[in-house]
Amino acid sequence: MPETMSRQQRSALSQLAAGEQLLSYGVVVPAKSAKGVKMTRPGPFSGIGGELGDRLVQSVGAASAGAGSIAAGMPPSSGALLLRVTDQRVGLVRPLDGTAVWEVPRAWVARVERRPRLQLMARFRLHYADGSWLAFLTARRRTIETFRSQLGG
Repeated sequence: MPETMSRQQRSALSQLAAGEQLLSYGVVVPAKSAKGVKMTRPGPFSGIGGELGDRLVQSVGAASAGAGSIAAGMPPSSGALLLRVTDQRVGLVRPLDGTAVWEVPRAWVARVERRPRLQLMARFRLHYADGSWLAFLTARRRTIETFRSQLGG
């Protein structure tokens, strides 16, 4: 791999099958594990707004994943991950070393839906062929548009 390649790009390219092509990747945070920026204000209610925001992002609209659904197969995770789209699969990998966290065949992803922002980060849902979905946050709306162009929207 060329020396000028970023760590994220190397991670996104790692562990691809022979002949598999990387189409796009971006840094995302699964909504069910997202942590917001908390305001620190002295007083008896300091931090409550941030805690409530985290709980809303993590629970309301974070996933629609019944038992046995595609979305229910995603393991618990924390922190930022790379969402990568290849010509064969869609998955989450660790940004530092490219270790796969969770992947599904590309045909299992039905579409990408951009959602209203709840915090500073842009929000989107990956909808799967069985009707389940997972929500993610990303710093750039452009990342969502790239995923939509690759996976449908």
